[in-house]
Amino acid sequence: MARRSGGLAEHARRWPLGSPWLRIALGLALVVLLVLGVAGASAYAADAGFVAVPAKAARVTDQAGMLTAQQRSSLEAVLADYERKSGSQIAVLLLPSTAPEAIEQYSIRVADAWKLGRRGVDDGVLLVVAKDNPSSLRRLRIEAGRGVQGTLTDAQSKRVLQDVIAPHFRQNDFYGGLAAGVSAIATLLDKERLPAPAGGTPGVQGGVAGMADAAGAGAIPGAAGGARDAGAARDGADGASGWSLGWALPLLLFGVFVLLPMLRGGRRRGLRRGGWGSDATGVLLGAALGNALSAASRGGSGGSWGGGDFGGGGFGGGGGTFDGGGASGDW
Repeated sequence: MARRSGGLAEHARRWPLGSPWLRIALGLALVVLLVLGVAGASAYAADAGFVAVPAKAARVTDQAGMLTAQQRSSLEAVLADYERKSGSQIAVLLLPSTAPEAIEQYSIRVADAWKLGRRGVDDGVLLVVAKDNPSSLRRLRIEAGRGVQGTLTDAQSKRVLQDVIAPHFRQNDFYGGLAAGVSAIATLLDKERLPAPAGGTPGVQGGVAGMADAAGAGAIPGAAGGARDAGAARDGADGASGWSLGWALPLLLFGVFVLLPMLRGGRRRGLRRGGWGSDATGVLLGAALGNALSAASRGGSGGSWGGGDFGGGGFGGGGGTFDGGGASGDW
């Protein structure tokens, strides 16, 4: 018994509670738990019957049968031409329903998985229509990339949905509503000072004109007030992206066993050099935790740990990011 006690004392001397290496080891172990939590969240989403994120093989994905083949091809060509001339990506997803999720939760999962827009520019836009959603889950959604929210504000997104798209949809003119909607979105994106597309100079005005011709309409009533709306407060329901439960326990453990000891130790030592927080591994750990939490908070399903292009067709995401900006509506 004395020998065993001596062994424990020896381990305690080698690995004191204040040891930076012990904290690093605990942190890395918690990263593993976070990864498992993300996987658990994905499994939970599948078990809960959430609608899967479709493969992104085209700019227009119609799973609800709202467009004819010719209409879908025409809208695809217009969006491809706009992307070529401006560099920005606009995609349209039509599906029967997002139930049991609200359209905001589903659309942010799709946006995170598809990564529309250019990396570092974040100039992607996703238009989602859930034809058979009940009113409580909403049927229309614009998901605006981080880089275009200066002009495609939440207020302007709402205007596009309610003043441009919805009137067409109420007449069962789905193609007319979508064409007018993407034309209005492109007009607003044209007001952003975005980089030119790779390999050329921007021709956004030509792209917008082509969209307007295809739509036959698309002007937003009062769109000149877009700059004044840039600071409008977001509707909490429109910006809702949902929270996953899979990472709650690992996050709690991380706070109790890593953050609190680190803060206490920092106060005792005056945050001197050599502590856990100054170690390069701590920086890497923080980055890994940030990525894990970001993926988990989006619901896990259909997401990706890294940015980049998507295979399986001529349309790939450029690594753009989204943060829930946009608006939802109905018709």
